[in-house]
Amino acid sequence: MAIMAPVNVRLNPVGLAVGVAVIISIFFYIFGLPGLFRQEQRISMKEILSVSVELARRGGSRVKSIVEAKNGLEAQVKGKTKEGAKEMLTQGDLQSHKAIFYGFEKAFPGLRVLSEEHDTEPVDLNTIPSVNKELEEVMDIVLSDQSIPMNSIAIWIDPLDATQEYTEALYQYVTTMVCVVVNGEPRIGVIHRPFSDETVWAWVGYGHSTNLKKAENVKYDTKKKKIIVSRSHKGAVEEVAREAFGEDTEVIGAGGAGYKVLEVIKGNVNAYTHVTLIKKWDICAGNAIISAMDGKMTTLEGNIIDYSPFNDYKNDKGLLATLYDHFDYLEKLAPAVEKYKKNTDKKTLEKKPHESKDEEKRPSR
Repeated sequence: MAIMAPVNVRLNPVGLAVGVAVIISIFFYIFGLPGLFRQEQRISMKEILSVSVELARRGGSRVKSIVEAKNGLEAQVKGKTKEGAKEMLTQGDLQSHKAIFYGFEKAFPGLRVLSEEHDTEPVDLNTIPSVNKELEEVMDIVLSDQSIPMNSIAIWIDPLDATQEYTEALYQYVTTMVCVVVNGEPRIGVIHRPFSDETVWAWVGYGHSTNLKKAENVKYDTKKKKIIVSRSHKGAVEEVAREAFGEDTEVIGAGGAGYKVLEVIKGNVNAYTHVTLIKKWDICAGNAIISAMDGKMTTLEGNIIDYSPFNDYKNDKGLLATLYDHFDYLEKLAPAVEKYKKNTDKKTLEKKPHESKDEEKRPSR
């Protein structure tokens, strides 16, 4: 029997390196570094629009049912604004928050959602109904789509806008709002009015609900201007508006930022302005919708508002929303706002010397 001589095996260094690289790649694909070796997760904007519309309505249903059940709103003061106005919290706010916030978590796990409210107890997602990602009204109007990386998207939600008015049964001002932000820019806005069952939505550059129509009668050259402002700050803004646009300017006080933006779009007022601090979940949806209608929303300094989730949730630079001639309004408002700020600062300084010694010595809590 012939005896075979041992065979010398020589490994090709290039082949060995390739083999090792393949094995490492497979290992990391399965066990780690998904962002490096796997395609990043992307979301259909058409689907997220459908979900946003459905969840805004679902939140609105909770808001309305709390009133209809007559079990009590359980209203409480959660804080005060810088100007001393009460910030209210009710069961309507909390129940709407749960419906919208966890609806998004179930539909798009891992998506970043920022809400005005928060939970004190964990919520079982099994108790949250699934959401339709292909809403017929959206599919019929929006004919194209975008696929966006999830890490570029953030959702701002206001589960119940105009809570103060909600506690006063001024339901015409109450809305639930959802805003989809891409890289800090508001792209999709949904405003739902639960007590009139009206929902408006828009995706900038892609389409909007059929009940959104851009008014033509609110241009800057209107002789007598109508400016809508917050009910709680009407006096201060009325002074600014009359200083800017004349004594015959009509200043209309209303609740809810969502409601006020819709009044601008409908042509019932020329502009919506706010001279004090406002939270971004109050204005994001309206910003997206008015942008989709070729209008503008900026600070009173004329700067766009950045809704990146990594920035402050407060906008303290004032607000102006218009359909037409935005910079004409800004130009007139600028000196009036500056005068208002100086007067406000002066009053604050004058007030301090009159504080009693007891007040000065009182320890903080």
